[in-house]
Amino acid sequence: MKILLLCYEYPPVGGGGGRIAARVAAGLARRGHEIQAVTAGMRHLPHVEGVEGVRIHRPESFRRSEDTCSVPEMALFLATSLWPAVSLCRRWKPDVIHAHFAVPTGALAYAVWRVTGTPYVLTAHLGDVAGGVPEQTDGLFRALGPLIAPIWKNAAAVTAVSTFVAGLARKANGIEARVILNGVDPVPESPQARPNKPPRILMLGRLSIQKDPLLALRALALIRDLDWSFEVIGDGPLGTDARALAASLGIADRVAFCGWQAADEVSRRLHASDVLLMTSRHEGLPVAAIEALQRGLAIVGSRIGGLADVVADGGNGLLVERTPEAFAAGLRRLLTDEDFLQSCRMKSMEMSGRFRMADRLADYEDVLVNAARRRTPPSAPLQS
Repeated sequence: MKILLLCYEYPPVGGGGGRIAARVAAGLARRGHEIQAVTAGMRHLPHVEGVEGVRIHRPESFRRSEDTCSVPEMALFLATSLWPAVSLCRRWKPDVIHAHFAVPTGALAYAVWRVTGTPYVLTAHLGDVAGGVPEQTDGLFRALGPLIAPIWKNAAAVTAVSTFVAGLARKANGIEARVILNGVDPVPESPQARPNKPPRILMLGRLSIQKDPLLALRALALIRDLDWSFEVIGDGPLGTDARALAASLGIADRVAFCGWQAADEVSRRLHASDVLLMTSRHEGLPVAAIEALQRGLAIVGSRIGGLADVVADGGNGLLVERTPEAFAAGLRRLLTDEDFLQSCRMKSMEMSGRFRMADRLADYEDVLVNAARRRTPPSAPLQS
């Protein structure tokens, strides 16, 4: 089967959603499908290249940063990618389009479908659904609602990366999305037999308002009487503030800001840790949490819908309210009860079986094959 992947972010551009799109594409290529991708180009990246069996096309998008994308930059991506995507469809004749992110990429998939009749599948991640990141996108969704509705309704199929995102799609758009949890490939190393002494706490991701690293530091300052170390992998707009706050709280000597790291190094540091700390305001289904499950880390996370698929409260970790005191209490419970910490770590390993990439690829394959049968002529009637 020929699959055209559309995604406004694709490594090295973008965050977790883009990495998931790339992993799915590479996995489907390994299963024998032909995959070509159209994504946002930047001047320092090749316009066309092959990576892991996927041929990637990067029309210039005028995007300024790999890890952030403004609304005007999303609009520029749509403008500069439409003709390349349509041209590729006409020349290569894919059986189906797989669009990651209903907004903005879904608009591109919808336009290509209108011109070529190639059916498209939407995969929703979080911020592309109304209510996912309300403080950032509510105004945008209110303004664009009538324009966005046809994107959802004309999709041959819709998938969501978590039960939480599927619920948002149902509430906002009346769409029953099939949940296909994010998947990861198995790791060769076995988890550590027992927790480190002192326990090692890890935070992984972009240092942004969404991830809220400042809350994490304030919580850790409340348990400075305990032995622990804290590593932060990632960087972002709050990086400078986080470093300054750690110093002002008197815990800078116990906090290591490691910046962005290569995948092998991230894997090594995950394997060497005991607890993943997630103080996020919003999540769809974080890949970092799934990777932590594989390596037997306990997880202390915000009590938000996007973590419900990866954290069983009191099982493999704890879900707490988003206050420094609540996070400090959760961490204190884990760090002062080694048996409980070990039990959480083992249950994380058990839970990791739900996220095997091979199973998730089979799910996507099923959806895409069925969607490909719904090809319609370019003059197909509009559903509003």
